[in-house]
Amino acid sequence: MVEIDARKLECPKPVLLTKAETDKGTEAVRVCVDNEVAVGNVTRFFENAGYTAQREDGPDGKCFYITGIKSGKAAEKASGAKTTAILFASDKLGAESDGLGEVLIKAYLGTIAQSDTPPASIALMNEGIKLALPESSTLETLQEIEKRGTKILVCGTCTNHFGVTDQIKVGVISNMFEIAGSLMNADKAIVHG
Repeated sequence: MVEIDARKLECPKPVLLTKAETDKGTEAVRVCVDNEVAVGNVTRFFENAGYTAQREDGPDGKCFYITGIKSGKAAEKASGAKTTAILFASDKLGAESDGLGEVLIKAYLGTIAQSDTPPASIALMNEGIKLALPESSTLETLQEIEKRGTKILVCGTCTNHFGVTDQIKVGVISNMFEIAGSLMNADKAIVHG
């Protein structure tokens, strides 16, 4: 088993180190991280890469171990299904104009929530992470979209920057590797902001 010490590393380095080992075909990888966001990021990476993931908390409470064992069951896109990924880098649509930008993004997300084929993923970065805060007028709509199967990825570096990581109410705190992958692997990527 290969062991990786990814404590004190900024996002997305724990995932990138893990990926380097899985790319070699390593059957078992044990990663030590020091925060819950990294636990989630590494766990999701393992599961998407065809590994089973198991978490173990270290005895000191300062280290969390995620062990990935190759299972060969990588997450796959439904055959023939076209996927769309959307990135929001702002909590408004277009430029701010006396509240118009907020009205437009709320209507846009409302339309997405009612569409026949919701996007595979929605990524929130920079000011876009504010869409997932409790005071956002779009929170319930994003929660509705997530219930329909859309993966909501919220940039952890951005939530740390704004000091709101513990306030996010929809989706998962994610990383640049996962967000970029969701956009690059989609059949169509749409960027707002």
